[in-house]
Amino acid sequence: MITFLAGGTGTPKLLDGAARLYPADELTVVANTGDDVELAGHLVCPDVDTVLFAGGDVLDRDRWWGIDGDTTETHTELSRLAEAAGLESGPRYLDEAAQTSGREIARWRRFSGVAEFMEIGDRDRAVHLTRTGLLDEGHTLTAVTRTLARAFGLDYTLLPMSDDPVATLIHTEAGGTIHFQEYWVARRAEPAVDDVEFRGAERAEPTEAVREALVNPVVIGPSNPVTSIGPMLALPGFEAALEATPVVAVSPFVGDRVFSGPAAELMEGVGYEPSTAGVAEAYPFADAFVLDESDPTDLARHVERTDTRIDGPDDAERVARACDRALEAVA
Repeated sequence: MITFLAGGTGTPKLLDGAARLYPADELTVVANTGDDVELAGHLVCPDVDTVLFAGGDVLDRDRWWGIDGDTTETHTELSRLAEAAGLESGPRYLDEAAQTSGREIARWRRFSGVAEFMEIGDRDRAVHLTRTGLLDEGHTLTAVTRTLARAFGLDYTLLPMSDDPVATLIHTEAGGTIHFQEYWVARRAEPAVDDVEFRGAERAEPTEAVREALVNPVVIGPSNPVTSIGPMLALPGFEAALEATPVVAVSPFVGDRVFSGPAAELMEGVGYEPSTAGVAEAYPFADAFVLDESDPTDLARHVERTDTRIDGPDDAERVARACDRALEAVA
């Protein structure tokens, strides 16, 4: 049995290789829910859905977001209506009272659907409608994710990190406090990060299914340490569980060069060096690391080296095999 922690695009890419190495019934993926948003009343779980769509072989792998070939007629019409009516576009937060009333699962991350600042495809929207409808019927996010995984034919187990709401909020030097999706999708990683808050984490709990999964050896793929893995580590007992089991982490950096995304800006904003050395500092519980063969970093932990760039399933298998070797060395 093995468990992968997933957020963003790094770990989902690695899962293409993991699926070749491990039987489906021995593979569990715990996905970040800190960057979920409620948009027009519908709960969108980007990191859960990337794994869901990748495992169901429908992911748009050019963008690593949404369903391949999806239409966007509803999204386009929402933008047209807003423009025609003279309504301001961009992220439109609901007011403070609305952020915490009603569905608890969506707290602190509620946006109006006017002009819809995140592009949601039409088939993709059906997933969010189904998810929200099942939550309204009283099902947990874990149970709903299991149902959606069945609908997409997922072979392995996919778990949200918690059934409780956690919101990743970016405190900026110039723009106040904004949700991660506004920071990344609407503002393209601007303005500069002053700090990152995982609001609600102290009151959230890993589910029993997640606790059971963390008893197994764990692989942290090349995901963003701050906003993809950070919300999980903020949950009570999560990091302690990692300290008690073998953990291998793949660096999303080569030295001080990041492969993709805003990991460097976010790490610097929370006080870590934006580099592989900074990732090692952020993961004191990791027993071993998989580093790129050209990464000059020396770590006082077991290291396996390979070409860590993942541009397809064969690359993913190569990196997954390096993770497996590292686990064998520290288990």
